Amino acid sequence: MSEKTFTVLDLLSLELKGHDALNLQCIAGRKGLAREIVVPDINRPGLALSGFLESFAYQRVQLFGRGEHAYIQKLHNEGNEDSIRALFSYMMPCVVFTYGLTPSDSFIQIAEDSGCAVLQTDLESTDFSTRLLRVFSNIFAPRVSLHGVLVDVYGVGILLKGSSGVGKSETALELVERGHRLVADDIVKIRCVNGNTVLGEGANSLLSHHMEIRGLGIINVSQLYGVGAIREQKEIQLVVTLEEWNPEKIYDRLGTETKMTDLLGVKIPELEIPVKPGRNLPIIIEAAAMNERLKSMGYYSAREFNQNVLKWIESGEAQAAYYSAEDKY
Repeated sequence: MSEKTFTVLDLLSLELKGHDALNLQCIAGRKGLAREIVVPDINRPGLALSGFLESFAYQRVQLFGRGEHAYIQKLHNEGNEDSIRALFSYMMPCVVFTYGLTPSDSFIQIAEDSGCAVLQTDLESTDFSTRLLRVFSNIFAPRVSLHGVLVDVYGVGILLKGSSGVGKSETALELVERGHRLVADDIVKIRCVNGNTVLGEGANSLLSHHMEIRGLGIINVSQLYGVGAIREQKEIQLVVTLEEWNPEKIYDRLGTETKMTDLLGVKIPELEIPVKPGRNLPIIIEAAAMNERLKSMGYYSAREFNQNVLKWIESGEAQAAYYSAEDKY
């Protein structure tokens, strides 16, 4: 969840457009706009309205559709609103009426007395629920900031990591020059959505598409290469760690085993690429991106190579080649 508390007023203040818009307005209980939304979920209070308050999920946003609206109108006409008062005795964050429905005056008065905000939207209940849960999934997602560079290479989100000065920004700049897109440089803010997707973006929307190139200074990628060279966010599907070449270290030469790294509880494939003069890192990373796309389609180059070698050995051709080579000496 975000470190900053999220209130009902924050929900109303969200600038959402198109299919994400909630179309909310406050029609009563403005004193309750400061209440915090702690549980990112929705509850339909049908049972609570009927008087059954055991296991009442009061900490959630309470959604009133046509059925609930018709029932509170029935209670109002009968002059029996004790269950509504019992409902508002709980510290609910807010109640929302869908379909543009307006509750009775007595319902609004009870909400005002309890200090609970009453919101209204013209959306259908199902549509509003889907949109609100999507908003909650984004706002309450676990998040952290990392030092690195995030690029989109052939549709694969690649997080470049490594010590300062190893060449992350220079490699990303060459990738942009080759037609790929920059998401964020230096500081990447990541968040986990739906428990299995890690999204990355710049820590600051005004600075995320600027790059620091040693010897050159700060450059604006969107101004130099156009808006087609940047994007706001991207799912992280591969982590590439750049490190100085260590002649004593044994690096993976076949790629039959996939190393994974943990980002906010999600396992992401990771590659360690040694850096030394003469190595063309952008081409290597492009190949890694395309290879990762092949893996997502079920094709593993290293495994196929390994199987072909085993078939070659089993066929007897390897033994024939070995003995024929011995005969020469």
